[in-house]
Amino acid sequence: MDSAIKEKVLAVASSGRNAAEWTAYFRVTLGLYYLAGLMTSETIDFKKVDRAFNQFIYHTIGKGHTITSVLQFMSGAKVVPVVSSSRFIAAFTAHCPDVPSDTIPFLLQLNLGVAKNISGIEPGGPLLDWIEAQAPAPAAATAAAGGAPAQPDVL
Repeated sequence: MDSAIKEKVLAVASSGRNAAEWTAYFRVTLGLYYLAGLMTSETIDFKKVDRAFNQFIYHTIGKGHTITSVLQFMSGAKVVPVVSSSRFIAAFTAHCPDVPSDTIPFLLQLNLGVAKNISGIEPGGPLLDWIEAQAPAPAAATAAAGGAPAQPDVL
């Protein structure tokens, strides 16, 4: 974790309107950087990486928070209002071009997969619903609708 990433995380967090939102934006942005960093063919020294993230977290939001708690936050329903917020997405897109905002659903799905492997519990709930809603419409359904995304039948 370098100073440029820290500055980007803090820039996104500063777009929060209050302390709770600032902290949520901080957690999600930092967690997305952490998860994006896992997408490498190089060997990762998790002790070193986690230590760097944990130090930044401790110095920024204080005791009781770790990268583990950040990733737990990102695997629950409380992350949905953040990633659904147009203000968060605009700030994230502006300050974090090295983690494209269109990868957010994939990174959150990756996090859920890791959580499932650790807990053995199948993911479900509002976050999984949000992730699935972000998936592009299948090409056949789009073509059948004349180029527009397919709309579900309402009874």
